[in-house]
Amino acid sequence: MQLPELKIGHLKPRFPIVQGGMSIKVSTASLVAAVARCGGIGVIGGTGISLDELREEIRTARRLSQNQGIIGVNIMYAAREFMQLVKTAISERIDVIFTGAGFSREVFNECKQSQTPVVSIVSSSRAAVLAEKSGAAAVVAEGCEAGGHLGTDRSIKEILPEIKSAVKIPVIAAGGITDGYDMAEMIRLGADGVQIATRFLLSEECDVAEEYKQVYLNARPEDVIIVKSPVGLPGRAIRNAFTDLIAAGEAPLAEECSACLRHCSGDYCIKEALLNARDGKVNEGLIFSGANVHKIKSILPVAQIFQNILLEYSLA
Repeated sequence: MQLPELKIGHLKPRFPIVQGGMSIKVSTASLVAAVARCGGIGVIGGTGISLDELREEIRTARRLSQNQGIIGVNIMYAAREFMQLVKTAISERIDVIFTGAGFSREVFNECKQSQTPVVSIVSSSRAAVLAEKSGAAAVVAEGCEAGGHLGTDRSIKEILPEIKSAVKIPVIAAGGITDGYDMAEMIRLGADGVQIATRFLLSEECDVAEEYKQVYLNARPEDVIIVKSPVGLPGRAIRNAFTDLIAAGEAPLAEECSACLRHCSGDYCIKEALLNARDGKVNEGLIFSGANVHKIKSILPVAQIFQNILLEYSLA
């Protein structure tokens, strides 16, 4: 089966593979640049970092990629500094902006002036139609198999055909995609491309702590659960001591609140929890993960991950 051509505005990656933007400080410049060099779209996790940190990540990714390929940023609408982060990314000439966890018309107006494509992350045909009418260059259709914050309890296999039939812009499938066989299934269901996150976290270039990666490698299907998030959306994560505290309503509160979210339940500090996990304190933090993490058994260079996906796709 021939690979489809993914076109997002004026952008055309060599391969229709988007590396999902993982916050906080999970998909950073080293991973993003490697994906861009391989012909995919590398995406910086732009939520939960300062404007200066975002600016530095973009510049470093450009340098490491040697200005090859496409570099984007994922910024969650629920972030209090959403528009400031968007404007910072635009000022650094980011190629494309991905956004979800809420909806903003302002981002389309801002990006129209700079001719920066916007890709909306949606989980229903209704949301996809709204994004298209607002000016989205493409949508990511994200099913319940995805890691992190979820907008639906329905499978990508259910929502993808509905979203594809509702819009004319490209549709990128996301949620539980770990290899080329999964990718082929999504393309057969009508996807113009795929977004993959969990597989790329288990790459040599992803600079999270080794302890974080080992939790992924040891995960069983039953270890992946749904947790309550202060953002107001459910989240998919790997069960550990911290998620047990969340379930019991005993997760520790933040020592200092930076008011990073527009709305926060205050049940616990998700920023601190994600950073703890990222830095290796895996039992004191939240480890977001896709539903099919158990299928991944190795840490590989990004280039090898691409080769494997493309080979598997050709065999599917």
